[in-house]
Amino acid sequence: MSPKSAQGDASVENVDVKLEVIVIPVSDVDRAKAFYQRLGWRLDQTPPGIVQLTPHGSACSVQFGPGLTSAAPGSAMAYLIVSDIEAAHDTLAAAGVEVGDVFHVSPDGPIDGPDPQRRSYVSRATLRDPDGNTWLLQEITTRLPGRIEGGLTSFGSASDLAGALRRAAAAHGEHEKRTGEHDDNWPDWYAAYLVSEQSGAKPPE
Repeated sequence: MSPKSAQGDASVENVDVKLEVIVIPVSDVDRAKAFYQRLGWRLDQTPPGIVQLTPHGSACSVQFGPGLTSAAPGSAMAYLIVSDIEAAHDTLAAAGVEVGDVFHVSPDGPIDGPDPQRRSYVSRATLRDPDGNTWLLQEITTRLPGRIEGGLTSFGSASDLAGALRRAAAAHGEHEKRTGEHDDNWPDWYAAYLVSEQSGAKPPE
């Protein structure tokens, strides 16, 4: 036991760790590299023998290369989070990427089209790389409570922030309809809405 642990001022849940890289199994490194670059992912500098790419706005990257994993090519599955499932689908399709139709989950199984209420976590689409590794696109705009530590709010890209501001503007418009008056304090209202949307807290009324 370390001195810190013995003093009781350190615990494993307070160790600051961040998910950095996911290793995916591929059979043809050059083919996989070309595919993920076609998705618009950034090619990072790496040691020889490792290919690493990072999705736009993501803090986590993917790696592949000879000898990095014993898993069978095509056996990986992971999620890619988007703020607008239809826009993401259409952009990928326009770039020549084969992506499945948008669907939403229900108690009776998948149903074609996005969730009518556009609830977070419900609308999805499937994307597979040339080896068959599966990426599930999932639309998330509002996080479940407790998913963001300390009410922190951050955006991975300008487009994500723009989408959040549009949702805040629409919600604020409904707020002004309910109150029947113009809200001069709209910047604070927007800020509270953006924080609540990510943290899962109750939005301003």
